[in-house]
This record gives sequence, structure tokens and C-alpha cells, in this order.
Amino acid sequence: MALEAAASTGERWYEPELFRLKAEMLLALPKARPREAEQCLRTAIAIAQQQEAKFWELRVATCLARLWARQAQRADARDLLAPVYGWFNEGLDTLDLKQAKSLLDACSDARRSGVRRRLRE
Repeated sequence: MALEAAASTGERWYEPELFRLKAEMLLALPKARPREAEQCLRTAIAIAQQQEAKFWELRVATCLARLWARQAQRADARDLLAPVYGWFNEGLDTLDLKQAKSLLDACSDARRSGVRRRLRE
């Protein structure tokens, strides 16, 4: 409904967030639909990049990276999120940037743990 309203009115500045919210709803369903959610998030990132909307790109990238991390794709999650997070040099105490940093740290810690585990084997 909201996505249709954005399309019909031409007010698309909020569109990346609408796709992100749709993805979150798909993931929250009793029978989650991660593939559809991932597609929504990829669409949201593409729109945010086209709009040069770094805040929306960060929020969506954090969401997609979180999904990938849950699917044991931590390196991909980090590779997606690190450059977007690295673009910011102000506002590092905001909730979105704190969440992104926390996820990056968790993905890095998991990578280091995996390397240590492989070295012991």
C-alpha cells in the first residue's frame, strides 16, 4: 500500500525504507520468507544508491548484512556493510551507526574465530 502510494505520488525519497520494512515483515512471518526479503533489501539498496541517500543505504545494508550473518554468510555481510559504514565520519553515536558497527564487529569476531579454529585443525 505505502509502496504504491510512493509510486503514484512520485514521493520516492522514503522508498528504500518502505522496501526495508517490507523485508522485515517478510522475515517476521510465522513462515519467514528470506528470499523475498533479500530481494526487497537488494531493491532498497539500489534505490538508496540511485538517490545517493547514504543514511537509507546504511540502514538497509545493516538489515541485509544481519540476514546474511544469520545465514552464516558473515564475510559477505561484512563486505556489504563495511564500505557503507566507512563513509560516515559524523554521527557515530546514532543508533543506526552503532547497530552497524556492532554487526561489523560481530562479523569480524566470527571471522577471526573461524581462522583460529582452522589453524588448530
